[in-house]
Amino acid sequence: MFENTTFSVTTFGCQMNKHDSERIAGMMQALGSRPVDTIEEADFSIFMTCCVREKADERLMGNVASMKNIPLRAGTPLSKRYVAIGGCIGQRDGEQLLKTLKHVDVVFGTHNMEELPHLLQEALEGERTASVREGRDAFVDDLPESREHSWAAWLPITVGCNNFCSYCIVPYVRGRELSRPFEELVDLAQSYVDQGVKEITLLGQNVNSYGRDLYGEPRFAEVLDAVAATGVQRLRFATSHPKDLTDEVIGKFATLPNLMPALHLPVQSGSNAILKDMRRVYTREHYLGLVDKLRDACPDIALSTDVIVGFPGETEQDFQDTLELIDSVGYHQVFSFIYSKRAGTPAAEIEDNTPREVIQDRFDRLLKVVETRAYEANQRDLDTHIDVLVEGSSKSNSAVLTARSPKNQTVHISVDGLERAPEPGQIVRAHIVQAKTWYLVGQLEDAR
Repeated sequence: MFENTTFSVTTFGCQMNKHDSERIAGMMQALGSRPVDTIEEADFSIFMTCCVREKADERLMGNVASMKNIPLRAGTPLSKRYVAIGGCIGQRDGEQLLKTLKHVDVVFGTHNMEELPHLLQEALEGERTASVREGRDAFVDDLPESREHSWAAWLPITVGCNNFCSYCIVPYVRGRELSRPFEELVDLAQSYVDQGVKEITLLGQNVNSYGRDLYGEPRFAEVLDAVAATGVQRLRFATSHPKDLTDEVIGKFATLPNLMPALHLPVQSGSNAILKDMRRVYTREHYLGLVDKLRDACPDIALSTDVIVGFPGETEQDFQDTLELIDSVGYHQVFSFIYSKRAGTPAAEIEDNTPREVIQDRFDRLLKVVETRAYEANQRDLDTHIDVLVEGSSKSNSAVLTARSPKNQTVHISVDGLERAPEPGQIVRAHIVQAKTWYLVGQLEDAR
């Protein structure tokens, strides 16, 4: 019943959700359905959702509500469009989504993606179903996947989280931490390299604690060594919790040439009082000590971070502590958010009377510092010659390629007038001739 049908997957949220979407795409293609780019072309519209912040909920509801007015595609073998919601909102809300959104057919959670084909079959037979499993005992690693890019691969090494930060919903919807067996993840990494993958990104809510559940102690440094030894040209990882970032892992930035000089290290706040209320289990002094160690190991490392503005009880001095930390570290990129209350988390119970306009003013002041320091960080790459990984043509100009630097910067390269432009997935040498706040501009030198 899936032959000659089409599907789309709309993804909200983190890299883990993006990888989950690739596995959803793999399952749909195994059924015989064909991927399309837009909801309008799809017979099966699947939403992989995030519930970390309120805006993600709003985006999902808006997208699904708008589908009521989209006509069926010409030539569809089905009598209606089928809508499925998975990911973290599916896990959190379950059957309530079927009651709220009458034209949703299937809801599934983060622990039972493999059930989607069966659930869609039931939908084709006229049954609306919400199926959410509360957890699982082992890492699921045998699902097909359809990667977005043949030359890049996400490789989850852990799922779930044991940290229970007071503001965060993730442990409740992703479950407790589970690690992929060491030998299995190394074999998978090697298979990716054998297929021509140029860049592997190791994924986990907290990659630094990899293996604690299986082996009694973290083995993430060993993972980096083993995956680097596969010969992959570029190795990255996300995300790191500062409390578990060890000197051994930091040292890998000095000893592994294919470990890219970029690290996302969420700080969330520069105030010790707020960090304590957030249950982050480190201080600003510990965090800044990690930054010093990272720059000793890799002086040119590009750091990025997450910051929450307006956490309940945040004072002007707390905010100033955050502003000072952001200014002193000089991040290449900062993902900043106004605190979003998530029902069921401890922070949601903290009373806070800070006016919204005060929080918005702090957020705006933070952005100015972030932009200034990001611009300064990129200036250090002006007039350098670097190897960049080509991702494809720019969405706004087909004569410009978008590429990614070792430090994870976006690099725009003009190919106007070239007989043959580099292909996506190719590593090329570029001379950086402009450095803007959020991207670099390079001139093509040669391909590698």
